[in-house]
Amino acid sequence: MSSKNLLAPFILATALLYLTPVDSSAQGLRQSGRSNHGMVSTAHPLATEVGVKILEEGGNAADAAVAVGFAIAIVEPTMNSIGGRNQILIRTADGDFHGIDGTTQAPDSYNPETAPRAGYGYDVIGIPGVPAGLLRLRDEFGTLPLKILMEPAIRLAEEGFRILPGDASRQAAARAQLLEFKGSAEAYLKNDLSSYSPGDLLIQEDYGNTLRMIASGGRDAFYNGPIAQSIVADLEARGSSVNTQALADYKAENATIVRGEYRGYELIGTDIPSAGAMTIHALQIMEHFNPSAMSESEWFAVTGQALGYALDELGKLGSDTASARVISKEWAAMRADQIATPLNTNNHDPIQVAEYLNDEAPINHTTHFSIADEEGMFISLTQTLGPNMGSKVVTPGLGFLYASTLGGYLSGCCYPGERARSNIAPFMVLKDGEVILVLGAAGGARIPPAIVNVISRVIDFDMTLPKALMEPRVAPDRAGTERRYSPNFLSAETSPDIGWSPSDISLMRALGLNITPVTRPGAFGRIHGIQYEPSTGIFIGAADPDWEGSARGPASLPPN
Repeated sequence: MSSKNLLAPFILATALLYLTPVDSSAQGLRQSGRSNHGMVSTAHPLATEVGVKILEEGGNAADAAVAVGFAIAIVEPTMNSIGGRNQILIRTADGDFHGIDGTTQAPDSYNPETAPRAGYGYDVIGIPGVPAGLLRLRDEFGTLPLKILMEPAIRLAEEGFRILPGDASRQAAARAQLLEFKGSAEAYLKNDLSSYSPGDLLIQEDYGNTLRMIASGGRDAFYNGPIAQSIVADLEARGSSVNTQALADYKAENATIVRGEYRGYELIGTDIPSAGAMTIHALQIMEHFNPSAMSESEWFAVTGQALGYALDELGKLGSDTASARVISKEWAAMRADQIATPLNTNNHDPIQVAEYLNDEAPINHTTHFSIADEEGMFISLTQTLGPNMGSKVVTPGLGFLYASTLGGYLSGCCYPGERARSNIAPFMVLKDGEVILVLGAAGGARIPPAIVNVISRVIDFDMTLPKALMEPRVAPDRAGTERRYSPNFLSAETSPDIGWSPSDISLMRALGLNITPVTRPGAFGRIHGIQYEPSTGIFIGAADPDWEGSARGPASLPPN
C-alpha cells in the first residue's frame, strides 16, 4: 500500500465531517461532469458525493463503490437495500475483468410447489446478497478499512437526510403495504403513520446500528452473528424458508464474464443470473444494419426488434452452452435475417399491425452506479430490491427492507438453492483494449434496452454519453397472447422532455410496427454511466436526465 493510502483513513475521517448528510440540494443535481482524476455517477447526489470523497482522499474505485453501495441503500431505500441483490463488474488497472454475483438466493428448504405466490410479504424473501457482494469487493479489490468506507452510510442513516421528491412519491405508493408490517411502518412511516414528504428529514437509527455491526464484524455479523439471529427469528416465525443454515452458507460467487463485439468495439458483461448475454445479442443483431443509411424510424425498427428477440431469450437460457449460442455471431446473423424492415433485402413481410392491450406497467425499480479512478480501475454495479420497496418487509430493529425474490416475481425462479435471474446488466465497452464506456441501468426489463439504445447512440451516431442519454428510447413489450417479449410489440418513449413526436410515431407505424407510446418519465431505464477518452485522459460522467442522480469527478487527489 502506498503512503497515500496509509494516510487516507486519517484524512478521510476528518474530511467526512464536512459531508452534510441532511440536505441533498446542497450537493446540487449535477447530471454530467468531467474530470482527469476519475468519476462517480449514481442515482442520488448524496451517494455521488460519498464516492467522490473516497476517491479524493486516496481510495480506489472499489473503495468508492463499497462506500456508495452502502450509502445509496440508505438514501434511495425504495430502489435498493442491504437486504437485496447486486451484480458487480470490475476492470482492474492492469486490464483484467472480474465479476461478483451477490444475487438473492432461494434457501435449500424452499419448496416452489407449495410456496404461496404472493406479490410481497415474508413469502417472497430470499437470502440477501448485497452485504456479501460489497464486502467481497472490498476484501479483494479495495485498499481502505471497512469502517472508513461505511462511515458515510452510517452517518446518513443516523443523522438523516432530506428525501428527494421521487423517493418520497415511491414511499407513499407503498404505504398501504408498509402498514402491514410493524418493522416497516416504524422505519418508513412517521409517528402518525403518514408517509414522508419531499424535503422531510428521514432518520434511520436502526439501519445505522445494523451498519455499525457490519462495519465492526464484517460478513459474519450479517450472515452468522447478531443480525442473522434477528433475521431468522423474525422470518422463521412468519413462515419464511430463510433459516440459520441458509444465511451461514450464502457466498458472493464469481460472476461469469461474457464477451461480444460490435463494429470493432469489445463488449463485456456478466452472464446469468445477469442479462449481459442478452445485451450482447441485441447489439450483434444490430451490427448487420447500417445506421448511417437509416431514418430515425428505421433505426427504431431495427433496435426494437433486435431487443425483442434478445429479451425473449432470457427465459430460454439455462446453461453456459445456451449463453454461448446467444452471444455467437452466427445466432445474431440468423436473427438479423428475420428482422422486418424496408432495409432488409430479403423482402420479409412487414410486421402486421394489430390492436393489443399492453398491461405491463412501466417498471421503475433498481439502482445502478458507475465509478472510475485515475489509475484505470472501473466498476459497474447494479443493486436492487425488485419492485418498489421489494418485499415491503423490515425486521423490527434492523431497519432494512428485504428484496422480493421468490414466488414467481422473477422469471426462472426459483428452485431450492437457485439464484434469481433478472435483467440486471452491468456493462463495459472497450476500444483497442481501453474502456470507453461504463454502463448499467435501473428499470427491470428496460435495463438491457436502455444500455443498447445508448451504446448505439454513442458508437453509431458519435454522440457523447450525456447527449446519448437525452435521446428517446425504444423497448420491447411483453404482450400478445403468449405474454412473451418479441419483436412484434414495441414501446416508444414519448415523455415531454425526452421523446419521439407524434409525427415520428406515425412514420414508425408506417413500417408496420405495433407501437405503444409511453409518456411516463423514467419508464425506459435510467443509466448512470461514464465515458472515458483515452487520448485526453478525461472521464465524462452522466446521470440519466429522467432521474434525480448526479455525476461528478474528483477535483484533486492527495499527493503520492
